[in-house]
Amino acid sequence: MKKQLVISTSIDLVRIVPEKIVYIASDGNYSTLVQTDNEVRMLSYQLGQIEKMISSQLGSEGNIFIRIGKSLIINSSYIYYINVPKQKLTLSDVASFNHSVTASKEALKQLKELLEKEVK
Repeated sequence: MKKQLVISTSIDLVRIVPEKIVYIASDGNYSTLVQTDNEVRMLSYQLGQIEKMISSQLGSEGNIFIRIGKSLIINSSYIYYINVPKQKLTLSDVASFNHSVTASKEALKQLKELLEKEVK
């Protein structure tokens, strides 16, 4: 069975396979998790706490996730388009979903450079 990210709160518990997570965005003391089926979940965890959950629960399978600046964790498998000057990042599977998010120019520049190194 594939590893799943288990997120538990005082009232509920959800198990999500990593491939179903498109991105997680910071929202103050909460985070918003967006899935490939366009389901959106509000989580009562800060991004740093979720980052630790990914690392401890998923191990090397968690390496598909990249922290972008202070406000985003993205699934690198879905990076489709990066525009540094416009601060735009599009995450898509090119078939069923397409999400555009904003990030700092510096964070996007670093992400772009990281991806360029991977293809060389």
